[in-house]
Amino acid sequence: MQQLYNNILDDSIKKVKKLAVLIDPDQINQDDLRLTIEKSVSENIDYFFVGGSLLFQDCLNEALELINELSDIPTIIFPGNDLQINDKADAILYLSLISGRNPEFLIGKQVISAPLLSQADIEVIGTGYILVNGGQPTAASYMSNTQPIPYDQTNIAVSTALAGQFLGHKLIFMDGGSGAEKPISSKMISSVKKHLNIPLVIGGGIRTVEQVKSAYDAGADIVVIGNAIEKDVNFISEIAAQRFN
Repeated sequence: MQQLYNNILDDSIKKVKKLAVLIDPDQINQDDLRLTIEKSVSENIDYFFVGGSLLFQDCLNEALELINELSDIPTIIFPGNDLQINDKADAILYLSLISGRNPEFLIGKQVISAPLLSQADIEVIGTGYILVNGGQPTAASYMSNTQPIPYDQTNIAVSTALAGQFLGHKLIFMDGGSGAEKPISSKMISSVKKHLNIPLVIGGGIRTVEQVKSAYDAGADIVVIGNAIEKDVNFISEIAAQRFN
């Protein structure tokens, strides 16, 4: 069943913009996690993305348990490695790093995790994952040993996203990476979106309400916020106060 994905696709078709809060259990303690969840619930955030490049399995499990205890917000695993599978989540983004040329992250890690996923009670969403240079090296580029797409190379981003769509991916996730100095440009987002008929997720380097709005206006269907919320949980309220639909 693809209930969650079908909801995402339906919202994309209707141009209903969604917001995801990214939780990295390695970067947040239990008290701060509880506060983030409670704030997200009060502000009607749409999704939790849960994961990280250096995540330990027990941290993932504990985070998902607390999210499920405190909220009904759908949880989607955003895995940093093939061990990050847990059916306490509603879905998992099954990532193929299509912007890189490292076969381990194009298909190798996926082959290892596929048997585990086939037995897990979790919705699997095939996702073409594209790293874009946000001004400095990120954990994702370091761990995957790949180069991101240059910030101003819009045509490469469009071609890469189209290739992901034609290969059958159900989402395209363009990411500046954790700690990016600047978000993906509106020009790149809008150019990619014009060529896609699948949902587009944008994350990395977004720190202001204006940057969120800019991403939505350019065509993002889901915007993912992580570091800015880790630094100030009230940023959730600032975003929620502005409804961009």
